[in-house]
Amino acid sequence: MGFADWFGDWIAQIVGTINGFVWGPIMLLLIVGTGLFLTLRLKGIQFTQLGYALKLALIPKKSANAGGSKHAAGDISHFQALMIALAATIGTGNIVGVATAIVMGGPGAAFWMWVTALVGMATKYSEAVLAVHFRRKDDKGMMVGGPMYYIEQGMGWKWLAVLFAIFGTVASFGIGNMSQGNSVAASISTSMGVPTWITGIVLTVFVGLVILGGVRWIANISSLIVPFMAVFYFIGGVVILLTNIELVPGAFATILGSAFTLEAGFGGLVGTVIRYGVARGVFSNEAGLGSAPIAAAAAKTDHACRQGLVSMTGTFLDTIIVCTITALTVVMSGLYVGANSDQAASMTSAAFTALLPGNWGGMFVTIALVFFAFSTILGWSYYGEKCLYYLAGARGRTIYRIIFTAFVFVGCTMKIGLAWDISDTFNGLMAIPNLIGLLALSGVVAAQTKDFLKIREREKAEGK
Repeated sequence: MGFADWFGDWIAQIVGTINGFVWGPIMLLLIVGTGLFLTLRLKGIQFTQLGYALKLALIPKKSANAGGSKHAAGDISHFQALMIALAATIGTGNIVGVATAIVMGGPGAAFWMWVTALVGMATKYSEAVLAVHFRRKDDKGMMVGGPMYYIEQGMGWKWLAVLFAIFGTVASFGIGNMSQGNSVAASISTSMGVPTWITGIVLTVFVGLVILGGVRWIANISSLIVPFMAVFYFIGGVVILLTNIELVPGAFATILGSAFTLEAGFGGLVGTVIRYGVARGVFSNEAGLGSAPIAAAAAKTDHACRQGLVSMTGTFLDTIIVCTITALTVVMSGLYVGANSDQAASMTSAAFTALLPGNWGGMFVTIALVFFAFSTILGWSYYGEKCLYYLAGARGRTIYRIIFTAFVFVGCTMKIGLAWDISDTFNGLMAIPNLIGLLALSGVVAAQTKDFLKIREREKAEGK
């Protein structure tokens, strides 16, 4: 064994040990428990206001009541803020992450991804409300916000805000960079035979061209890529479900049946099925991580809750819609049986190939994966940069963009298992201070929500 292999194995062992703690029972309960607490305190706002939230997010409004008029404070529209958030969330987690959860935790992991998403919508809503409520302007007059600001200003715990910003900066290189590039390079290598280093160079160049342009470049590119890639993948999934409709009931039954077994965790505290379902669910939709509110803070809006509703639709679209398509396809194919983690990266591609008419399923998934990963890298470059700005001010902006771009190549050429383990580690670490902040400031969210619901009643009475 060479030094590089020994060092890589040593790092993997350390990361694995940390993950055992970070994603242990306490963390999983904190994530789901926070979402459940906020759901109850906000009286299920993610269900009662979902229709209006989707309308607000996806249908342009001309009136000032949309919160996106030129008179509203902010730098980008509701839609653009959602697209940056979706760009960061709809990524390899929707394709590789879901397959990994099913391979490692069983089909029941998909059910716990759904649970995490449904309660996570209240979490995502609350994050965005606080981000807008406590946002401020940076040295260029642009809006900045997120957990580091609402923890410092709302709680007065500067040290906890600094911890979040540190974890967020480092996490951007894992969840939003290396794991994304790694999945793309592996997929293209498998389907087309292209060496990972070539994919790394090409992806690195394109990422650098966009992120050096700043938030508006990222917002504009994301607004073009995200709707296209989501619809593209959705159509492919619907074709699979319709052409194999007889397999759909059995797939749902398999998922539900394996979600409530002793192996799922009810014989202990939290078992493999729940662990992988929650961990991959959070990786996919990012509810509780504190990343999406960084984009929400830049939105033009007349009320914090309006952007909160827009933000929570990202979790719904990401997990309930896109991840469900992947989960059903993988379970329907049966390929997860007896598979290992190394095979998870190509499993969704194999499942699409098996279930789609013709022989182009693998190419379809590869194309989707490239767009998903590229957009995620763009979104997370913005998150990481804002975390670093909180820590070091404007002087680190250009250096961060250069280093972040270089790490795309690193991710493309490293071992896939290590890339995902590193991502899981810093996902969990950045979630801890954010969830503490959400619980401590839930009263602010409740007060803002109460005020906004009164405004909505007046608007509905006026036919708006």
